[in-house]
Amino acid sequence: MTLPHGPRDGAPPLPDPAAVDPVVLATLLARHGWVRRGGPSARYGRWTPPGDADPGTSLLVPAGGGFDDAVELLAEAVTALSHSRSPSARSILLALAVPGDELQWQRELPGPAGTVPWDDAERLRRAARSMLAAGAKAGRTRAAYFGARLDTWAGDFLESVLVVDGAGGLTAYTPAPEGRAAVTTLVRALEALRDAVDYRRVSGGPEAFENAVQAGVSRELVQSVEELVRGATAGRLAVAWSAAAGTPGGFGDRRIALEFSPGDLPALEEAAALLERIEPAVAVTVVGVVVRLKRADPAGPGTVRLRVLGGAEVSEVKVRLADPAYRLAAEAHLAGAPVRVSGRLERRGGFRRLTHPHGLEPCGLEEAERQRLLKSLGEGGQGA
Repeated sequence: MTLPHGPRDGAPPLPDPAAVDPVVLATLLARHGWVRRGGPSARYGRWTPPGDADPGTSLLVPAGGGFDDAVELLAEAVTALSHSRSPSARSILLALAVPGDELQWQRELPGPAGTVPWDDAERLRRAARSMLAAGAKAGRTRAAYFGARLDTWAGDFLESVLVVDGAGGLTAYTPAPEGRAAVTTLVRALEALRDAVDYRRVSGGPEAFENAVQAGVSRELVQSVEELVRGATAGRLAVAWSAAAGTPGGFGDRRIALEFSPGDLPALEEAAALLERIEPAVAVTVVGVVVRLKRADPAGPGTVRLRVLGGAEVSEVKVRLADPAYRLAAEAHLAGAPVRVSGRLERRGGFRRLTHPHGLEPCGLEEAERQRLLKSLGEGGQGA
């Protein structure tokens, strides 16, 4: 599946100290293993990095923003983090600058520690991107197989995501609470998929995959997990909720960490095939603009491509039309008029083809202009 957009890369500028909530900063420091040492608990806390990562760094963080020196201390803390050699310092700064949920993917690879095959980073990126897109689509509606449906919706969501590559994997920051539907759906869907895979491996029955669709599992999600795991000894996703937005309802304080292994691949492959097979064709009435016409015989049937304006959650569809309807589509194309046509959106080809078309007619035209087009076709004018 090719989506029209991708996540943005790079690090944002340092957060404005005046906009930093000291409670959020303290929460992030604790989340990343920083240790609070001494200081009156009601006013200040001194934080140091975990272990011996950066022994020279120490942050004095006020307990709240109501103290006279709060902004000054927060400015010093932000500056110290920007200079820190602790691996977690950058993640903390990013979480402050981008108030969103943090998703981190990792692939555990065979071979010597610290070595990564040349194309592994790209595989990890593809898996993460596909997983986020699947979560965004399932957050909008449930389907066993989406194909090209909701590509634009998923692409718009990916445009709001900041991605950071690191030695330990790949981290994405999704907007919160605006992007919460995609992320919470993704987490629940992956948990349901984990349960379904375990059930399949123990019981031998595939029915759990079909039941998991209501939790957000789709063929696209299953294939993203396959991509994450293939060629690795394990693939993991960890989610940390935005400290500023808080934990979404229904998740409590539990740690979100999901893992799949190569032993899951046979069940995942079976699930992907099953989910595509059970997704039905969709009866639709599409309004679109004819952008391409093709036929071999000037008097025979032909294929047109429509840029969809409404009626289906895809950007384009192909339709094979008999001669009269094809000529009507050609005339509408020349007139710059959209057409309306009904049919069945088939899963084959990713819901990009409309079969059994009927009722094609120009729309958005004055009635006199529409009658003129119909009359010209009735008089035997040949289409493109």
